Amino acid sequence: MSSSDLTRVGHWVNNKAFPGTSGRAAAVTNPATGAVSREVALAHVADARTVIEAAAAAFPAWRDTSLAKRTAIVFRFRELLNERKDELAAIITSEHGKVLSDALGEVTRGQEVVEFACGIPHLLKGGFSGNASTEVDVFSTRQPLGVVGIIAPFNFPAMVPMWFFPIAIASGNTVVLKPSEKAPSAALWLAELWAEAGLPAGVFNVLQGDKAAVDELLSHRSVKGVSFVGSTPIAEYVYATGTAHGKRVQALGGAKNHAVILPDADLDLAADAMVNAGFGSAGERCMAISAVVAVGGVADELIAKISERAKKIRTGDGTRGCDMGPLVTAAHRDKVASYVDKAEQEGATLVLDGREVEADGGKDGFWLGPTIIDNVTTEMSCYRDEIFGPVLSVLRVESYEDALELINSNPYGNGTAIFTNDGGAARRFHNEVEVGMVGINVPIPVPMAYYSFGGWKNSLFGDTHAHGTEGVHFFTRGKVVTTRWQDPSHGGLNLGFPQTTA
Repeated sequence: MSSSDLTRVGHWVNNKAFPGTSGRAAAVTNPATGAVSREVALAHVADARTVIEAAAAAFPAWRDTSLAKRTAIVFRFRELLNERKDELAAIITSEHGKVLSDALGEVTRGQEVVEFACGIPHLLKGGFSGNASTEVDVFSTRQPLGVVGIIAPFNFPAMVPMWFFPIAIASGNTVVLKPSEKAPSAALWLAELWAEAGLPAGVFNVLQGDKAAVDELLSHRSVKGVSFVGSTPIAEYVYATGTAHGKRVQALGGAKNHAVILPDADLDLAADAMVNAGFGSAGERCMAISAVVAVGGVADELIAKISERAKKIRTGDGTRGCDMGPLVTAAHRDKVASYVDKAEQEGATLVLDGREVEADGGKDGFWLGPTIIDNVTTEMSCYRDEIFGPVLSVLRVESYEDALELINSNPYGNGTAIFTNDGGAARRFHNEVEVGMVGINVPIPVPMAYYSFGGWKNSLFGDTHAHGTEGVHFFTRGKVVTTRWQDPSHGGLNLGFPQTTA
């Protein structure tokens, strides 16, 4: 198929499609077949400025729109999304490759933040102190930033943007979403849904592209805040560049998530959890468990149980009822496989080799099956790096203290879990571990929408986590107003410093 025969995924500006003027484009593939299914426009600076300036022009009117009307539009969006979420899930599967049930789960988790944002009038309430000083009242309010950029990753093309834009829009900001060029179509579907829900033109916009689009979002004077989710090196770049240009930035980076299995744990439940958390979405989750820390001699039995379950996983096309889909691109599949190669060279034991998988899908699909590596040490590349694929590494330690030291010494601090029937051990762990999100007998501790999502250390750049109260605070600025209303007879000069005791 020639490029002239392909559907081109473009930008979205002022509630309508905008093809862009750059002439640049990139291929979008179906990971289950390896075939190029469409192409996506890649913006140059002029395209990016067109999109950003539309958002800037729409901001004053949207900021001044009543909370009641803003909330009604968000709620209408929520209703439409609920009615048509299967459509969005199918788009995600076609471009990312995850199975349909997983794609639908992604949409559902994103929708939780939409529902949270429906309560924005309560979340934006300020405080009031009457007669703080004689005939002086003081009140606080939270106001939107202005234009905000969202730079989303390929692995959750719907959920991750929905961590941010429902709160940003409900709070009175206008949005420019820059989706991954690997999975660009979900963003346009969401944009069309916002328009159908009654969102005014220019409030939600989509800017397709690569680094040129990102750099313009990070440097354009009209953009006041940027939210990013992706790998740690890029998160560092986004944070450094955005803050250097005066932006408020929250940049969620990479992860190396550990699960500690104590000797008293139910090993059947733990094995189920490790398979679900390690191989769901082909391991392409920032909250995936990639390092199993087996404590005090449980490793052999635990690995046997995990391997038994992993061998039953059906890898294939996400539309065929399989358990696990392909990786997102051929290049990424090859990169993940190279870590398996290196682990063998470095002396690890390969328990289950996903490179040999027989997938139920196209022969040119980007396949790699569940992989289990035993006897991994902290010096090995399969442990040091975030692999972002269906590879589970097992590290053996003697004690709880050894497990805790291993996790706390890791440069990442995104998510972690402990499996135990000992309440004291669990309480000690969540108190002592240096990680932002902790699960106790829960392998993927992604918080509900009314809490906030984010890690510690090299998993987060910036002080504010996503969604929840911290998300509301990120997309708004606090203001305190002091008022006095007196009749003219109380005028006159007084050069003394104002005193609240007056």
